[in-house]
Amino acid sequence: MRAKLVVGNWKMNGGLRANAALLAALTAEWNPAADRPIAVCVPFPYLGQAQAALTGTPIAWGAQNVSEHASGAHTGEVAASMLVDFGCRYALVGHSERRQFYGDTDAGVAAKAAALLAAGVTPIVCVGETLAEREAGTTEAVVLRQLDAVLAVVAAQAAQLVVAYEPVWAIGTGRTASSEQAQAVHATLRARLAAAGAADIPLLYGGSVKADNAAALFAMPDIDGGLIGGASLKAGEFLAIARA
Repeated sequence: MRAKLVVGNWKMNGGLRANAALLAALTAEWNPAADRPIAVCVPFPYLGQAQAALTGTPIAWGAQNVSEHASGAHTGEVAASMLVDFGCRYALVGHSERRQFYGDTDAGVAAKAAALLAAGVTPIVCVGETLAEREAGTTEAVVLRQLDAVLAVVAAQAAQLVVAYEPVWAIGTGRTASSEQAQAVHATLRARLAAAGAADIPLLYGGSVKADNAAALFAMPDIDGGLIGGASLKAGEFLAIARA
């Protein structure tokens, strides 16, 4: 049976008081299912707060980015070893916002994934196409290019990855890929992962996932869970998605 996973991505949101209330609600209300673990990826300044609130609970935590460098003159960057100090199990790499606004390249994403694996942190590798790319019929070529760049660097550890498909046109827009559209891309990704010996890793969908569409998405044969943005900031909504 393939692993399942639902991950909340808080993006650049939060504050000590709001975080405390959200984390307390999650730990109080989450009754873990054996096949659907959950995690939250929080901004760097709040990793210590997440560690303190979630240690000893069934909820994991992680970061939203990482440097490909181990240490040195990289002002403002955060190394994978630093994430280990805060107990991170996961870190996002290649989120579309990082690719679009901060210049993350396929090669850079692969280097970050390798740095995380070397430190013992699980990379959640994000791939996805823009609306223009979908309308041009290049969705498959785009997501496979992004995935292949990572697999080429971490081939021996491919089975330790998590992959998240996030169509850029559905992130924060209220638009969601239909279950069938998402499944078609997931099937393509699954085939590539299978060829790399990683057929059973969690393959998540992200892009305006909400409680009212999660069940249909998660019912698809190659969708193992979700990477949840705005809805992860509301405990009830996030847990409803995880239970879907």
